[in-house]
Amino acid sequence: MLAHKEQTMKESNTVEVIIIGGGYAGLSASYYLRQYGISHTILERGQVGQSWVSQRWDSFRLNTASKLNTLPGFDCGENEKNAFCSAQSLVSSMQDFVKMHELPIRQNVMVTRVEKDPQNNSFVVTALENGTICTFHCKQVIIASGSQSQKKVPSLASAIQTGIRQMHSSEYRSAAGLPEGGVLVVGSGQSGCQICEDLISAGRKVYLSTSKVPRCPRHYRGRDIIDWLILSGFFETRLDQLPDPAMRKLRTPLLKGTDGGRASLSLQALARKGVKLFGRVENVSEYIVTFCDDAQTNLRFGDEFSERVKEMIDGFIKETNIHAPVATPDVDDEPVKPEDILNNETWVDLKAYHISCIIWATGFTSDFSYLKIPVLDISGSPIHHAGLSAVEGVYFLGLHWQRSRKSDILFGLKDDARFITDNIYCKLKGKLAPAAEPGPTIRGILY
Repeated sequence: MLAHKEQTMKESNTVEVIIIGGGYAGLSASYYLRQYGISHTILERGQVGQSWVSQRWDSFRLNTASKLNTLPGFDCGENEKNAFCSAQSLVSSMQDFVKMHELPIRQNVMVTRVEKDPQNNSFVVTALENGTICTFHCKQVIIASGSQSQKKVPSLASAIQTGIRQMHSSEYRSAAGLPEGGVLVVGSGQSGCQICEDLISAGRKVYLSTSKVPRCPRHYRGRDIIDWLILSGFFETRLDQLPDPAMRKLRTPLLKGTDGGRASLSLQALARKGVKLFGRVENVSEYIVTFCDDAQTNLRFGDEFSERVKEMIDGFIKETNIHAPVATPDVDDEPVKPEDILNNETWVDLKAYHISCIIWATGFTSDFSYLKIPVLDISGSPIHHAGLSAVEGVYFLGLHWQRSRKSDILFGLKDDARFITDNIYCKLKGKLAPAAEPGPTIRGILY
């Protein structure tokens, strides 16, 4: 009787494809595999969409409109297409998607090991499911756990004197949850700048350590900037089209996510609201934080990128003869004289400034250490071409620049998922798999 039960469990844990990760990428892949009739299981370490709620602050809004964030075959509706939804709304749509398509997901399953079974040319996936060790068997694996799964905080944070509360941006929820006093936000990417807006609107004194981050105006010449970037082919840029591969390391441009408003997100906009700008953190010693003298350079970097974006769009409008109104003023997008908004200080005394909290908006890193197959380089990063690894049967989804620039945003995940699942289907049917096609001619390579 026991042997029969164990055999039944093994058979139920044997499928053609295991998808590791139940986020947008994993759910999209599941949708297409289900359309093809390919047996599979999604293994999600938490609940569907958990990271969107557990790692976002209360006032968080996506910075792309809902019409661009839909899962395959899912329509957000006419009334919602131009809205910028909250994290909870996004999670609800993901949960509805799972129910609607009856996707085979197993939640609270933490994958600890993926290895090759040489005896039958398959893979064994070991995991903890609600604290119990279990194994899954499959012929093919899609790694959709993402490249932004682990919090990244610089080692110098340990030199901060006790008594100053420190947290990663993913742990921030609202100003009300912080101790009284000023807040130092380290990192001027999307999360850092949006958190600064949230804090300053709550009446907090805010200090921002900046870095080189590109930015775009929210609206330009009658359209949302994302609509222009899609029309012009900006998001279709392939990595091999960049004049310098190092450009792939540049951050995603700052954008404001808001319903109805047309304001842009920029360092000068934050400064006008009262945020005090500094350069990149250079050193920490007890209560003293020193900064590089590069705040002016970082401000100029964002301004210059925005100007190039607008020039590219102007050229596209002229070339295609699209009717578009002239640009209207946006004070938050206009370049400024650095001396009008920057201070000359390069260090702060946390006690003297009454700073009680530091928020490290320093991003995330990946952890693929559970992969015990030769698909990672010496740094632990995936070795792949358009998501296809060097090991037959192993695929990646949700990577930075996986196939193009749009691989970084929800808008592009569906296409990458379709490409991977098409390859799996063709492999099973003995057909010629779709190639990782070259990109189209792009108007203006910005970065």
